[in-house]
Amino acid sequence: MLVTTTENVPGHAVRATLGPVFGVVVRSRGLGGNITASLRSIVGGEIPEYTRLIEDTRRHAIDRMVQNATVMGANAIVMMRFDSGEIAQSMNEVVAYGTAVILDPAPE
Repeated sequence: MLVTTTENVPGHAVRATLGPVFGVVVRSRGLGGNITASLRSIVGGEIPEYTRLIEDTRRHAIDRMVQNATVMGANAIVMMRFDSGEIAQSMNEVVAYGTAVILDPAPE
């Protein structure tokens, strides 16, 4: 399935707009990861444990969004965006959202 952050897809026309679609994931770093990350934060710089957590969470959110769009009958998602937030100071929420559409090749 094509997932794009743009409204239009070159070479294609939107045949039908099916509506909003999203994927939500909430993750928490384990106690060991939090301790390691806390120690790394003392010296500054990137905290790879959290970087991996966020990257994996975003990929998982996209996968869920694509599953939901597939159920709706879409073959593409346009205007995809991410939103994220913190829950209870120990969990991270990531939402991938966009508009599920059916694309056809553009007429020539």
